[in-house]
Amino acid sequence: NAFRKQQKSDIINMRPLTDDELRSLIEKLMKFVGKNIEKILKHPREAHCFRVQKDRIYYVSETLLKLSTNFARKQLLALGTCFAKVTHSGRIHLQITCLDFLAEYSQHKVWLKANAEMSFLYGNHVTKAGLGRITDAAPQYAGVVVYNLQNTPLGFGVLAHPTEKCKDLDPTANVVLHQADVGEYLRMEDTMF
Repeated sequence: NAFRKQQKSDIINMRPLTDDELRSLIEKLMKFVGKNIEKILKHPREAHCFRVQKDRIYYVSETLLKLSTNFARKQLLALGTCFAKVTHSGRIHLQITCLDFLAEYSQHKVWLKANAEMSFLYGNHVTKAGLGRITDAAPQYAGVVVYNLQNTPLGFGVLAHPTEKCKDLDPTANVVLHQADVGEYLRMEDTMF
């Protein structure tokens, strides 16, 4: 009952992340960016912070956060960049809207062949047959940003196998397990924000 009351007040109020939410978000981001998490947490140009509103975690500059106090909270739809969604069970799911930050600071990358791009953009996993290139020494279950061969970020996922084993896999074996892609902007436009 107390959780429901907290949820109802969170729908209207923007609040800082709890310690558990912040820890979970940082763990998720570190799968992709590793030690570069410091560059996200301590933005080089301006101080930023994470805030929760309507079960979404936003990455907001402190200047924008101060300016947002001029609006009624009920009228505020979004603020900053949506990084993640908080589920009903309290888990954190990274959203495709944080792709620019993941692509800028990612440690491990995967490039797709042209024939595998559309499959990935429809939400499917990446098979070995669709793999163009992969960064060296990426461990199993590492977060990877998925690019096309023209270096345009398409989404992100998790490696199903370490880099060393990828060359010995069957062509139909999954290499990258899909988490998010830019096709979600069209497929989930009604529920994204």
